[in-house]
Amino acid sequence: MIAIVMALALGPAPIPPPAQQQQEPPFAWLAGSWCTLPHPPVPGTICETWVPTADGMRGTSVTRRERTITPEEKMEIRRDGAGWVFHAEPRGQAPADFRARPDDVAALAVSFENRTHDYPQRVRYWRDGDTLMAEIALADGSKSIIWEYHRVTE
Repeated sequence: MIAIVMALALGPAPIPPPAQQQQEPPFAWLAGSWCTLPHPPVPGTICETWVPTADGMRGTSVTRRERTITPEEKMEIRRDGAGWVFHAEPRGQAPADFRARPDDVAALAVSFENRTHDYPQRVRYWRDGDTLMAEIALADGSKSIIWEYHRVTE
């Protein structure tokens, strides 16, 4: 009885704050190692590996031909004051930035664009079930090249 009187006098017990939910990193659906299946006219396999960072994703791309591995590109998806940016550093070329429009970021897809770049002007990634799809093209969609990546464990 004393406990009930004390509880009424002190008021309700404070509600503890909800447990901090760990937020899934942006573009987590892109994380992992992905490789294409070899098919002509491109000999070998192209592999991309994406890892989460504090503010986006960091990726690398390599081409594997028989026993040779050729580094191709370093990539990063990061947020700046104006939104999401895809930063690419292709081997032998100048780095380039491609910006995502807010309507180009979806749950399992993203499209980045830089109309002033020679080629590509558009870079897209999307998931189709367990497959990662990637496309480069001109801004109007012409000169499109599409890759189909499958998850690999290394």
